[in-house]
Amino acid sequence: MKNDKMKNQYRVNEQIRVREVRIVSDGNSTVMPTRHALDMAREQGVDLVEISPNAQPPVCRLIDYSKFLYQQKKHAKEMKAKQVKVEVKEIRFGPQTDEHDYNFKLKHAQEFLSEGNKVRAYVFFRGRSILFKEQGEVLLLRFANDLEEYAKVEQLPKLDGKKMFLYLAPKKAGVVKKSQQKLDREKREAEAKTTKDIEEKAMPANGGLLANAKVSAEALKALQGEE
Repeated sequence: MKNDKMKNQYRVNEQIRVREVRIVSDGNSTVMPTRHALDMAREQGVDLVEISPNAQPPVCRLIDYSKFLYQQKKHAKEMKAKQVKVEVKEIRFGPQTDEHDYNFKLKHAQEFLSEGNKVRAYVFFRGRSILFKEQGEVLLLRFANDLEEYAKVEQLPKLDGKKMFLYLAPKKAGVVKKSQQKLDREKREAEAKTTKDIEEKAMPANGGLLANAKVSAEALKALQGEE
């Protein structure tokens, strides 16, 4: 179905019924009668493909149509892969959220925003707790302020029924979240480099007592502190 839809986007060969066309290739362009362009396509064993029908005259290319469709499909797939999928993550508060719960949810919001997702934070007022709507507004404004480094405000706190919503969008484009395995490997590599740098710095240039000794990183650090 998708292939048929893409095929129908372009006119090919005899489907092109205008009097003349502009042929483009390798940065060059030539206007010629359509029948001449069709003759050229037959001689080269390719197709005459109309790629810009609204131009005056329409722009065409001499190319294998199947290859052209494959390139278009590949390009569309690459563009889709580059797009960051943005999700809206919800974070719920009560009007009297304690500090521990607040910090826990703040950390989650930072992670969501760092990954390129939006955040919809809201305070839910149950029953008579609606009397504390000002307290809920203050909480959401504090939340937005604490996330200033990560987010920009799309909508300030606004009451909708029993919920007060705050909408935040990430300041930076989303980044791919690294796997734990990759994070561990990078940590080991960084530690190995640090140890190597310390050993090289502590080793006497002309060879000495420590020149051939195996000294731990901790011991080397201690020696450096004494100097």
